[in-house]
Amino acid sequence: MLDEVATDTMITQTSDSLYTQLMKTAGERLLAGNPGSVGEIRKQALERFKATGFPTVKNEDWKYTNVQPLVNQAYALEAETFSADTALEKARIPDLDAHRVVLINGQYSSELSSHEAIPGLQIMPIDQAFERLCFAKYFTAFADKTDNPFVALNTAAFTSGVFIEVGKNTQLQRPIHVIHVAASASPLFSQTRNLYVMGAFAEAEIIESFVTEESAARSLSNQVTEVMVRENAKLQHYYLQVAGPQSSYINHTEIHQEKHSLYNNYNCSFPGSAFVRNNINVRLGDSEVESHLYGIALTAGSQFVDNHTIVDHMKPHCESYEWYKNITQDTSTAVFNGKIFVRLDAQKTNAFQQNNNLLIGEKSAVYTKPQLEIFADDVKCSHGCTIGQFDNDALFYLRARGISEAQARILLIHAFAFDVTSRFDNDTVRQYVEHLVEEGLQ
Repeated sequence: MLDEVATDTMITQTSDSLYTQLMKTAGERLLAGNPGSVGEIRKQALERFKATGFPTVKNEDWKYTNVQPLVNQAYALEAETFSADTALEKARIPDLDAHRVVLINGQYSSELSSHEAIPGLQIMPIDQAFERLCFAKYFTAFADKTDNPFVALNTAAFTSGVFIEVGKNTQLQRPIHVIHVAASASPLFSQTRNLYVMGAFAEAEIIESFVTEESAARSLSNQVTEVMVRENAKLQHYYLQVAGPQSSYINHTEIHQEKHSLYNNYNCSFPGSAFVRNNINVRLGDSEVESHLYGIALTAGSQFVDNHTIVDHMKPHCESYEWYKNITQDTSTAVFNGKIFVRLDAQKTNAFQQNNNLLIGEKSAVYTKPQLEIFADDVKCSHGCTIGQFDNDALFYLRARGISEAQARILLIHAFAFDVTSRFDNDTVRQYVEHLVEEGLQ
């Protein structure tokens, strides 16, 4: 009993220490002065976070996602960085010709990033974008209207990140590969803020890879990314989670779309990172908007991957399509919570959502909660989910034809994942992801 009390006291003190550090950092950010309205935005966000604190499992959106063991650890708030050569090699996508943007512990690295000038493309550290007109227009315009306390904390005390603007009528011929590297010599809590703006009639691909330097200490990243897709713009957006077990992530992505725009998100997690929580919220804020969300989570060991999505149909004549698949091995856990809202004005909405789960590990777990809330009456909407295990008959069929059990399992997993991977717009990334699926099963 005394040991339990001592442990509880230690946890509380550690938690208080992190909380105190974060509050001090946020205060220093305010005192340092921020151009325009950024200082006031930080101040308001700090008050919102103070009112809620870190979420607990009593909060419905965090019911299966216990962040307390993460936030009850000691962290530095500034990184002692070192070489990221190994991590960059791990992030390499074979045959991908792309503009490269490297963030080490959230800090933009001009040395490791591409430097060629591309007409209509602006890429810079987030703190250099404060004076830009579109930064002032879209920064915190949507993400901070959510009730996610980690968003409020990030707004109050973010220290790094990247700003990307694809100008009006600009169609990029090569994708932008953003590489997030965790490479701290001591335990690190980092807060990264990104803002991506797609101008009217612009087209681009943004591929984000999350990797860990082999000798890095444990880390927790709280990242918020805001994406604005203007009228008639198109964005293909990939998340490739291939970080190491010492890295944990809480990511929030907020997307707002204007008329006739297209946004596709491809969210892939593979064995490695101990803890991943992704919030992906898409707001279809005008008529004639289209969005697709695809996800693959292949988990192993004691890994935890949680994907929470919101597709918010706010105006009429819009279409959304969402398909997530989870494959759990060993004692790992996968969570999917997908919400579709069809607002009163969103007549003629076409919305589809599907979640399929395959449990390979007998001690693995899946928690799934597809949700559909419809307030309009002239719509076409559907959602559903399935949970199952390996089809032993199919496995026997393949083995009877001379295929080894290991290879047969890989073939069956590829077939299971094909519904999602076949929809990838970039064939090079698709082949890379299919290779990672095979690698993650061995």
